[in-house]
Amino acid sequence: MSDLTKMKLAEARDALRAGDVTSVELTEACLSAIEGAGALNAFVHKTPELAREQAQAADARIKAGDAPSMCGIPMGIKDLFCTRGVASQAASRILEGFKPEYESTVTTQLFDAGAVMLGKLNMDEFAMGSSNETSCYGNAVNPWRRGNDDTALTPGGSSGGSAAAVAADLCLAATGTDTGGSIRQPAAFTGITGIKPTYGRCSRWGIVAFASSLDQAGPMTKDVRDSAILLNAMCGHDPKDSTSADLPVPDFEAMLTGDIKGKTIGIPREYRMEGMPEEIEALWTRGREMLADAGAKIVDISLPHTKYALPAYYVIAPAEASSNLARYDGVRYGHRATLSQGEGINDMYEKTRAEGFGHEVQRRVMVGTYVLSAGFYDAYYNRARKVRTLIKKDFEDVFAHGVDAILTPATPSAAFGLGEMKDADPVQMYLNDVFTVTVNLAGLPGVSVPAGLDKQGLPLGLQLIGRPWEEGDLLNTAYALERAAGFVEKPAKWW
Repeated sequence: MSDLTKMKLAEARDALRAGDVTSVELTEACLSAIEGAGALNAFVHKTPELAREQAQAADARIKAGDAPSMCGIPMGIKDLFCTRGVASQAASRILEGFKPEYESTVTTQLFDAGAVMLGKLNMDEFAMGSSNETSCYGNAVNPWRRGNDDTALTPGGSSGGSAAAVAADLCLAATGTDTGGSIRQPAAFTGITGIKPTYGRCSRWGIVAFASSLDQAGPMTKDVRDSAILLNAMCGHDPKDSTSADLPVPDFEAMLTGDIKGKTIGIPREYRMEGMPEEIEALWTRGREMLADAGAKIVDISLPHTKYALPAYYVIAPAEASSNLARYDGVRYGHRATLSQGEGINDMYEKTRAEGFGHEVQRRVMVGTYVLSAGFYDAYYNRARKVRTLIKKDFEDVFAHGVDAILTPATPSAAFGLGEMKDADPVQMYLNDVFTVTVNLAGLPGVSVPAGLDKQGLPLGLQLIGRPWEEGDLLNTAYALERAAGFVEKPAKWW
């Protein structure tokens, strides 16, 4: 039974339709795996009763011949997605006890397609973090280890619980969200595939907001084909979300031919950072060679404003967070501080937010409030917005000159130990996003594909950046890279 959890989404879909396995059997296998993986702290709100109910309904649909691709597939949902009647805390104490009376658009679409929810997954608080160390539930833990070293490693962030659960075969797939790399970086750290679609491709309605102009939902899966299948189920126009694109959603899976002959792949010279580890440089070089061997034309390109991306991101994202998180005041829902006699509403606001928000969220709210304040708005926020426009234009110019996709490293290193960055300058942690934030600032699709191991046996990923709205073409290039890399390694079970 336990081998069932090792199935990929596409394999399970075909087995379910053929009658070789039932959704109930798949779901029970996953629930057993979750119970035995407490050390990973990936699932933080388990929903076994709901899962069994959904699995039975999925089996009935399959038997009746009404089986979309996701029908009967057990998966995990990041705690940022509101799910009706199920705790949806965004890994924050300030939303303790909050159980929405509504369903996010993405989870509604997944459940309509017959997907089975095993539970909610751990994450950095309000999606602010690169290591899953800011969660009110405690750290999620990477199922990978450095050789014989027992050091607990980060699964990345903010979608660390999603990455850990998929890599450890606790579920067949998971949802993630990506504001500055929060799908792609954890995917790279755990040896799985993760895609951030074009901004507007997936509805943000019912997803707890961090930075509204940057946030985008996407799939985290065991391979590229599974990402294509899950992305199809998550996408679509939503009239409830003003940023949702009213565009047709192609069949992404059908576009996976692996043929990239004649495609042009750009290699941005600005991504060769000073002090880049040799292993990352070597992996990037190998990625170029693999795509060239598959028939692609490799060209050097320039994205001149890349060096300003991190500073611009860490002005814009906290500014939007400061605005979005102003609603958590203890009045309508979530945590409310206990007041002493004589204290008033201002005291309640201050105490509630001090008790409810963790240190990283407090830091970003303060930075955001500062850059939006009178006297600093033009100096910081408006300047960052102008830089963002220049970064977006860099990509537009490159694509206008015939480049189909851009190849870069996904992360500047393999997964690091939990706690190893704790005493570092916060900027050191922010540098984890150095290769990913440009994609969010420009609103482009980006995918991380596992492509090798470092000398300590940890997975490393390569990132492909595509043209807007061309996720199908991007996934096909990722599929060619995946086949050439031949990455099949899995973490040795210790949990």
